[in-house]
Amino acid sequence: MGWIDKFISPWPASVQCAFWIIVSGTLTTSQLGIVRLIADHVNVFEIVFLRAVFSLLFIAPLLVGNAAVLLRPVRLGICILCGALAFLANVGFYFAAKFMPLADIMAIHFLRPLCAAILAGIFLKEFIGGSRAIALVAGLIGAVIIIRPGLVDLNIGVFFVLGVVVVQSWNPINRRLLAKSEHPDTIAVWNPLVIFPLACVPAIFVWTTPTLAQIGWIAVIGILEMLNQRVLGRAYVQGEAVVVVALHYTRLPIAALIGFLMFGDVPEIWIWIGGAVIAGAAIYLAKREAAASRKPD
Repeated sequence: MGWIDKFISPWPASVQCAFWIIVSGTLTTSQLGIVRLIADHVNVFEIVFLRAVFSLLFIAPLLVGNAAVLLRPVRLGICILCGALAFLANVGFYFAAKFMPLADIMAIHFLRPLCAAILAGIFLKEFIGGSRAIALVAGLIGAVIIIRPGLVDLNIGVFFVLGVVVVQSWNPINRRLLAKSEHPDTIAVWNPLVIFPLACVPAIFVWTTPTLAQIGWIAVIGILEMLNQRVLGRAYVQGEAVVVVALHYTRLPIAALIGFLMFGDVPEIWIWIGGAVIAGAAIYLAKREAAASRKPD
């Protein structure tokens, strides 16, 4: 990936961040599309386990000459935490992909920064008022527009995505902490190292031998995830939190396009409206938080 780093190095940091976030959205959504293709035949836990195996194989070349840096991170505990959260998020995302269109998944996933604000209020005792309260109410309205409880049958995939939202709400904090002290590829190495043993146990109980074609698809998922972690590491190095949050919302049109090309899915208008409301609320919150952090004490 070094040649890409060199090619875009003259670009402004915000443009580099935008590039990496858009690439990440494409890689993530493509993974979910492949999972949707094979999840009816291969159990999700087995997919996660085999994906970790392939990811470890693909990252082996990264360790040549860099093992001392990548395998001995300064913040080992945070690296392990990121891997454990990634395992839970992968399982939730992949189960959701079995039941929901890709665009629906991404639209509901927009709640993540708003959930992070709630968790900060609960666990960090941060005050939820003013701009945070406005953003949270707006985000809830957006979620109701998408899910429309009582008006349409509630898809079980919604619960999996909401679980992913909660699990991943710590990610921006962890990523920013690691960006200060670790190599951008550290998480690309540690995520599969942690996921491998966590996924191994449940995979044993649901194991069915996949076909060669299914193994090939899972290998592709492993490549995409390994690349995605390397890409995200670079995005968080280049971009401020408010920029990263805003750019993550490019994932909805990306998911809509991939869902249409792979499955013929056409998102309902409510997905776009609800997604826009949630995105607007999260971007508003990120801007207000960034402005508040710059004020002198």
